[in-house]
Amino acid sequence: MKTLYLTDLDGTLLRPDASLSEYSRDALNRLIERGVIFSFATARSYNTSVPLLDGVNLNAPFIVNNGVYIVRKDQNVVCFDGFPKRESREIFSTFEVHGLFPIVYSEIEGKNRMSFLRKESSAAQVEFALSRKNDRFDPHRVREIFSRSSALDGNVYYFTCIGDEEKLRAAYGELKDRFCCYYQRDLYSGEWWLEVLSKTASKASAAKRLKSILNCDRLVCFGDGVNDVPLFEIADEGYAVENAVPELKRIASRVIAGNREDGVARWLLEHAEI
Repeated sequence: MKTLYLTDLDGTLLRPDASLSEYSRDALNRLIERGVIFSFATARSYNTSVPLLDGVNLNAPFIVNNGVYIVRKDQNVVCFDGFPKRESREIFSTFEVHGLFPIVYSEIEGKNRMSFLRKESSAAQVEFALSRKNDRFDPHRVREIFSRSSALDGNVYYFTCIGDEEKLRAAYGELKDRFCCYYQRDLYSGEWWLEVLSKTASKASAAKRLKSILNCDRLVCFGDGVNDVPLFEIADEGYAVENAVPELKRIASRVIAGNREDGVARWLLEHAEI
């Protein structure tokens, strides 16, 4: 029986400073060498996730952008789940009604771009966008725009908005029943975020696809956040790290050691089956 072991990154596999410990790196490589099928599912993009696992000999596709993409280490896309034009306009309009201007992620001329309008963004959102500039894999990934009309260029697949808690909550209330939405406080900055994806795009739906692609019979997951709840609900086993949110701990098969203690790697070394 083949098992896919799938972990979240931030707050789960990675330490609080978003780094991978030497212990976890070595453990994962030993497990992969033994034939364990290991992958990850993250809200991060390809460009901001793969460098964090530098030195890990990943041999399976992985899930990025909260399930929008399943992609291989060589950047070949296995699956993509974006918005029809009508839906992207509807979502953008909802943000505008509530006095918000999101960062819009889209494919433009075959490249992933994140578009932001500085004058309409919160200080935290500008800081986030600028922190993604000069990406060593794609220095043009961040696309600063200067008019609202340019926001929805290309094939839109993801919205992120960092801003006022009350405004974000109101937008979330209008969007959550029609789209896949995550409204939560960021692990590192403490700022409130609202992320919006296609209704069919989620870590859970992408995990099902990946499990099928790899011809696996079982799915075992690890996580810490609210966006891992749907993933745990469809997994055969779901393990919450000690630092996970209460909502995830309540539905977990078990709570394991936290991300400071290499909980995922230690569990895998003890329990993973080839």
